[in-house]
Amino acid sequence: MSAHTVFASVGHQYDDPAIPFASRSGIKKKIVIEDNVWIGANAVIIQGVRVGAGSIIGAGAVVTKDVEPYSVMVGVPARLLKRR
Repeated sequence: MSAHTVFASVGHQYDDPAIPFASRSGIKKKIVIEDNVWIGANAVIIQGVRVGAGSIIGAGAVVTKDVEPYSVMVGVPARLLKRR
């Protein structure tokens, strides 16, 4: 893990616009990082995501979906650059 990595395991409900945000409860989902993963500086991993073994998450990437093993993910939102 590089500097300033964020693991955002709590999100917010936003489906009903009649409920003020301050009154909503958080949604907690675990994040799983498998073995031998490299996470670049300032990357953000969102709740409920599994990062597969041997993957690389590029600096500044925002990972919103599961990452297959041995993938190189970059961008906002993160997308597959290539397989290792």
